[in-house]
Amino acid sequence: MTSTTNSHVTSDKSHKDHMGTAIKLAKYALDHGETPVACIFVHSITNKIVAYGMNDTNNSLTGIAHAEFMAIEQIKSRFPQDQVGFNQFCSDCIVYVTVEPCIMCASALKQLNLKKIYFGCGNDRFGGNGTVLSIHQDKSTLNHEGTLYEQESIPGLYRREAIMLLRYFYVKENKRSPNPRIKLERNLDKDNFPQINWSQYMSKNLFGQEFGLTNLSHFQTMDDLEEYKIIDWDLIDSHYDTLIDDLTKEINQFKLNEFKRIKI
Repeated sequence: MTSTTNSHVTSDKSHKDHMGTAIKLAKYALDHGETPVACIFVHSITNKIVAYGMNDTNNSLTGIAHAEFMAIEQIKSRFPQDQVGFNQFCSDCIVYVTVEPCIMCASALKQLNLKKIYFGCGNDRFGGNGTVLSIHQDKSTLNHEGTLYEQESIPGLYRREAIMLLRYFYVKENKRSPNPRIKLERNLDKDNFPQINWSQYMSKNLFGQEFGLTNLSHFQTMDDLEEYKIIDWDLIDSHYDTLIDDLTKEINQFKLNEFKRIKI
């Protein structure tokens, strides 16, 4: 059995607030020529951001430079030569990512024993948290303690905003693509959005726990929650020039030596 001592002040930010930060980070990526997918890792005990990541595939010309891997590397850098500490810390983190993790990233997050993954929209081609494969429900993966576990996958937070950022990207020409496509005649659809099949990602029981029993009708009708049906255009059309500096400052304020697991 373990207990935790921590002198951090717990943040009162909500899941929606954290996903909003991830959306801002995705917009920052878009403004800098990258695919607008981003994530943050939040320490579940203190509710503090401890890492962030953006897709870097265009800039690095590396196919595996996905947002989740960028964030994992940030955390790993805090634990040089300490795999046990790294594993324990990851198990206390929650991920907020704008787009459902691909199969590669979903597998990495599952193996790191991350208990919850919140994401905006599904990943129709490569989704590993329910759309294509359900890595989060894989019963053969052992956590770092050698036991089986299932990961909770919660979609739908700022789903339409996440979709719109992707649409912004795909109507533009990606000049760094091996085979750039001319997209001058593509129209930006701001009105039509696909349904969300909640049951692909989570059980009805988990849906009720996360979003409240009064919202269960959305699980059946496969539509967005009321609070997410109207797009926050300011959120996705603003520019966030100081965001990286702000996140870096917040992350650096999290002191690992103030977070300790004590064996009892």
